[in-house]
Amino acid sequence: MGDAVSSFAHTLSALRAAGEHSRLRLLLLLHKGELTVTELTSLLGQSQPRVSRHLKVLAEAGLVERFQEGTWVFYRLAPGAVDSAIAPIFAPGGVALLDEDQAAFEDIQSRRAALAAAYFAEKAEEWEDLRRRHIPETEIETALLSMAPDEVDVFLDLGTGTGQMLSVFADRCQSGIGVDVSPEMLMIARSRVLASGAGHLQLRRGDFLVDPLPQGVDLVCLHHVLHFLAAPEAAIGVAAKALGARGQILIADFAPHDHEDLREAHAHRRLGFSSAEIAEWGARHRLVLTDDRELAAPLSGGLVTKLWRLEKAPSAARAAAPLPEVKRDNVVR
Repeated sequence: MGDAVSSFAHTLSALRAAGEHSRLRLLLLLHKGELTVTELTSLLGQSQPRVSRHLKVLAEAGLVERFQEGTWVFYRLAPGAVDSAIAPIFAPGGVALLDEDQAAFEDIQSRRAALAAAYFAEKAEEWEDLRRRHIPETEIETALLSMAPDEVDVFLDLGTGTGQMLSVFADRCQSGIGVDVSPEMLMIARSRVLASGAGHLQLRRGDFLVDPLPQGVDLVCLHHVLHFLAAPEAAIGVAAKALGARGQILIADFAPHDHEDLREAHAHRRLGFSSAEIAEWGARHRLVLTDDRELAAPLSGGLVTKLWRLEKAPSAARAAAPLPEVKRDNVVR
């Protein structure tokens, strides 16, 4: 009885909140991606206090959520919104954006893309120097996809950077979350996500080694992240704590190398990792190494890329069974 009453009240609250012209526009816009209060004010052509009041109503109904990054305040659809009583408005063939909202949204997309392009242009030369040394990213992405489950509920990308891994795994997950400490990187990632129209992808600013992470995650990705960290094992530890019972961690990084210039030119603290290190760190956090791959450098003396998969096995299996056989060093030439 109590559950039925609660469900009825929640449904009524959601319908009342959505059943207003401006608030419906806000919901449809936020289905496209995360937007700042300033952007939403511009899109609706209304004052900030008025837009904030509408957002407050939607938040109280559990349809949107607010988060802050520095002085910027963002809103996004709440995780349960697309499965709530208002789900039909987001379904294919549901309610379309008003023409003027669509045009204004595309203008914001263009402005974000221009800012991202300017930052890319500034960093292009140094990034190109690094890219020349290792196998193309497309080959790394293909290999990572082959190591991952075909479908997961929650995908978590730690140190998401430009959001590339979120885009790569977008079709594999029901919900994708990228975390990064850099506002500049998140600017690029948001531009990418907004342009893709992938409303199920979220971006959060934070230090994933310190700040709380989602729990019960199915798949965590650490793509070229560990070599920037003073304590790379700690990243595996926090990723392990975020995993659900059968969760997995995918790691892409470099094999041990002697490219000392990367410390100064690209802020690399570690010059690669061995499989033994990754396996040992994983074991300390009750993870087992179940896949180990090597992608050869494109040029002699270049950077060899390593891919590892760590899995969280049931405690009974860990206690009673030997570690599973590891696929080691499948060199791609």
